[in-house]
Amino acid sequence: MARTRQQAILALEDGTVYEGIAFGAATTQSGEICFNTSMTGYQEILTDPSYRGQIMTMTCPLIGNYGVNEVDCESDAVHVRGFVIEELCDVPSSWRSSQSLHDYLDQSGVPGIEGIDTRALTKKLRDVGTMRATLTTDGSLSADEAVKAAQDAAPMAGSDFVKEVSTEENFLWDPENTLSRRWTVVNPSVDTVFEETDGEQYETLPPVQHKIVAYDFGLKRNILRSLRRAGFEVEVVNSRTPAAEVLAKNPDGIFLSNGPGDPASLDYIHAEVKQLIGQKPIFGICLGHQILAHAFGGETFKLKFGHRGGNHPVKDLRDGKISITSQNHGFAVKGDSLPEEIEVTHVNLNDETVEGMKHREHPIFSVQYHPEAAPGPSDASYFFEEFSELIGNFK
Repeated sequence: MARTRQQAILALEDGTVYEGIAFGAATTQSGEICFNTSMTGYQEILTDPSYRGQIMTMTCPLIGNYGVNEVDCESDAVHVRGFVIEELCDVPSSWRSSQSLHDYLDQSGVPGIEGIDTRALTKKLRDVGTMRATLTTDGSLSADEAVKAAQDAAPMAGSDFVKEVSTEENFLWDPENTLSRRWTVVNPSVDTVFEETDGEQYETLPPVQHKIVAYDFGLKRNILRSLRRAGFEVEVVNSRTPAAEVLAKNPDGIFLSNGPGDPASLDYIHAEVKQLIGQKPIFGICLGHQILAHAFGGETFKLKFGHRGGNHPVKDLRDGKISITSQNHGFAVKGDSLPEEIEVTHVNLNDETVEGMKHREHPIFSVQYHPEAAPGPSDASYFFEEFSELIGNFK
């Protein structure tokens, strides 16, 4: 769909106003404004439930050049409240593309603004910290009114967006073993085990070794795909599921997913996870990592501008190895708040925040970053195998 070049306004709560060109939906939205340093992966970022309630800024100057496709969504909806970029590509070029980014956001009811110096905006957010913002693309607000709307928006601290993004119905992930297969190009000279569907080749999935329950706090699809590729059968349950109900299923292990909002506001989840400690092997990612910290008796705090992107260096304190990781969080665990039975295993090399931990007595570990990536590097994908080994040893 051709778009008209309408003026758009991005207003920050401190009174700063940026003017640009609208794309996506003609509407007005407010939320916490953040920045992401990933060079690619805008579709995965837009559909990641962890970004619920946020207006996202991309530091990469050209966005939309490979369009949008039906496969790379991390959920069924766009979760960001607005999208801020420097330049939009109106004519995407990719054999996988099914529509343009403009059309996709328009259909999703999400506003976008281009023509913004996103690197200057990012520098401001790094200096001042994340703040509330309003993005208006329908001409309904003046600049002063947009600033007032940003100032009136609810803060991220204290928010509970998990209740908005968690599944309503429990379900078994990929029972037909078709959604988790990795697409591949078959080399006839190599003895590769693969499957073919509609002329496309896929790597064959391994047999199921362990059956686990995954709490959905805002679960990304690529986490589910990664778990199945590592030999897990995954039953997904709602974030409000009682610990007793999970244990009654007698899973081999329990997974705590990523998700949006302030981890300190999720007391009702902390209480249930606390009851799971010592009962089954547990693996947590991102928000799941933070929820575990609270269940252990620790605390979390809000970062100045968060970690969002695919280039964050993390050191494994156990062997000294460094991984480049994909991250998406605005809160972090207070290392000095953790009890003695919890060992910090990984730290961020940029600011030395806690990036991983494990229980010294029980088979429980977690990481703050995203081993499934999507988008981002795959340095940390080995954690899914570690979880499998942990369960095997526990059995």
